[in-house]
Parts: sequence; C-alpha cells; structure tokens
Amino acid sequence: MKKLALALISGGISSEREVSLNSGKQVYAALNKDKYDILPYDPKTDLGQLVTDADRIDAALIILHGPYGEDGTVQGMLDLLDIPYQGAGVLGSALAMNKVVSKRLYALAGLPVLPDVVIQKGQAFSIDDIAAELGLPVVIKPATSGSSIGMTIVKTAGDLKAAVEKAFRYDAEVLIEKFMAGTEITGGVLGNDNPETLPLVEIIPGDGYEFFDYEAKYKAGATKEICPARIDAQLTGQAQEYARKAHLALNCLGYSRTDMILSGADLYLLETNTIPGMTATSLFPQAAQAAGYSFSALLDRLVELSLEVHAKRKNLQTA
Repeated sequence: MKKLALALISGGISSEREVSLNSGKQVYAALNKDKYDILPYDPKTDLGQLVTDADRIDAALIILHGPYGEDGTVQGMLDLLDIPYQGAGVLGSALAMNKVVSKRLYALAGLPVLPDVVIQKGQAFSIDDIAAELGLPVVIKPATSGSSIGMTIVKTAGDLKAAVEKAFRYDAEVLIEKFMAGTEITGGVLGNDNPETLPLVEIIPGDGYEFFDYEAKYKAGATKEICPARIDAQLTGQAQEYARKAHLALNCLGYSRTDMILSGADLYLLETNTIPGMTATSLFPQAAQAAGYSFSALLDRLVELSLEVHAKRKNLQTA
C-alpha cells in the first residue's frame, strides 16, 4: 500500500511553542513509518515550504497549541491549500479557543458553567463590585491562552488587580470566574458524526501546586492522573455526555477534550481543547489507551477522521 505523505506541524509562535515541539517529537516517534512519509514543518520558519509542498501532502497532523495554531489560523491555511487535517475546522477551533465565547455556547446548550465577569483591556472595573458579584476566591485567566498560562487563583481583593494585569499580558480580554473547589476531571471525545466518549481522567496536582498550572501540567511527577476517574457510574456517564455535548456545541470534529470541575455531585464545564496535548502520557492519549487505542493507533485514527471530513467536503463541493 502506498504511504501517505503526512505533514507534521509543530512549534509555532505562541507561548506554548516548547510544549508543541515536545509533542511533535513524540508524535513523530509514535507514527507508523510503514504507513507514512512524515514531513515536519514549524510554522515559525517553514510556512513557505509547506505551501510549496502542498500538492504532494495527503494529510496533516497539527500539533500546535495556543494562538496561531489552535485558534483556526493554521486550519484556514490548510483549507486553502486543500490539505486534510485532524480535529476542528476554522469555526470550531476559534470558538473553543475563546473561553468567553465557549462558555456562552455551553450555556445555550444547557451545560452548567460557573458565574463570571468579563473585562476588556483599558476598561475600568471595580474590584469591590467583582468581589461582591462573584465572591472570593476567583479564577482570573486570559480569554484565549492555553496551558493555564496567565491564570491566577485570587483569594483576597487586594490581589485581584495584579492578577488582572498579569492576564492582560497574554490577551486583551480577561475572564474572571467564580472559584469552585472540587475534583478536576477531563473527558475526551473521539469521532466525527457520532463521536465516542472516552474514559474520564481525574487530575490531582501534587503538593505545592494550588491548581493544574503550567508546571503541574508538564513537569514529570508534578501531577497524579487517574484513568478511569474515581467517580460513580452515574456521574461518569453525566460527565461523558457533557463532554460530547460540548464537542458538538462548539462545532468540533475528530477529537476534543473538555475539562470540568466536580464539586460534590455537581459538574461545571471549564473549557474545551480542540488540540489536546499529544505526548504519549498526555491526558487524551491516556484516556484513549484506557479505551483500547495505543498512541500509534490513536494517531492513525485521527488521520482517518481527517480524510473522512475532507472527502465529505469534496463531495459537497461537487454535488
């Protein structure tokens, strides 16, 4: 069987560049070299070469995180080049990347979210009003960053202004959300028209980590992850259904991973990742492994799903 020419796109120019490069290396190692001729590209340096090579590329794996990679930018370029790629298209990528917009769409779909206040850079805001409306603690985060970059849990009103200024270093829009203590879980979804839900992963940041921040995510041994999550069957089914509904509400395709907080018997959606971390030990591959997909088989499945979406689009264009 003829090998597929597969573009492996990682790196980029966001604050998550190093995470992306590391993921790209592990994806490269896991891909079946008998199935694919793998062509690596870094958008920071190789966009021109990607355009030049477009006619000989059969599919692409986008292993980018954050702005200019996970937000629909690269997806739109690949659409113009007529290259199939895994995951959400331009619309789904853009919707999920913006935490404010995605929360509004969750609510419209009947999914539970935490109360919040949104402020724009340069907009006057009252610390006392925010504390009165949401209570304390609150979680402050840039609207479109990933990997918890720029995020702070604020426990006292006196720390709120500095945390907002920190978040504004990464985005012109900031989400201030009511803090809810509980267990963080994440639910993966895999598929296009009728996506399957994967086993949940429970996330337990180690001692010294107040929440699942950048270091807790990527430092070896900093966080304990348990799959399947240690919650009862009813809550498991509910969380998996929430992940599926979030996937559909945001117009996702291929795969996604939705983070939630479980407080008592109540679940609240936090955000959806359209390009989840893709090292062999990342959360989505762990869930896929529990569902019977090796890392290599998961990558094969993502390529298959990308070709399926592309073929359907082609059929619509020629109908």
